[in-house]
Amino acid sequence: MNVTIIDGQGGQLGVQLIKEITARFPDINLTAIGTNAVATAAMLKAGAKNAASGENPVVVACRKADVIIGPIGIVIADSLLGEVTEKMALAVSRADAVRILIPLNKCENLVAGIQNLNSSALISDVISKLGNIILSRNT
Repeated sequence: MNVTIIDGQGGQLGVQLIKEITARFPDINLTAIGTNAVATAAMLKAGAKNAASGENPVVVACRKADVIIGPIGIVIADSLLGEVTEKMALAVSRADAVRILIPLNKCENLVAGIQNLNSSALISDVISKLGNIILSRNT
């Protein structure tokens, strides 16, 4: 299974995701894509073995992904303080993959009906959802 994590700004959400996913699902083919070099470097330091930065790596990774994980802003052009381009948002939106979007109420994108949970609770829910996807594909 190919799992792609997309994160921007400082990459701290991606860092937490990589640590949890690699600990829980060590056999997954995990790719980390940063919308900038700082985010990518942070995710590499966290243990990502495959990583790249920028628009074209997002487009290419989305073509190959079974699951895409990232903040909800990865499907909104100009989000993450302008780091998500139209091509990036379109690639994520059109990908033939399951998207696990993390509802962070930041950067002028607010999700109604969602509590402001801390990142630990959000990551825990992502791991649970990913586990369910893996189980359903292995049965």
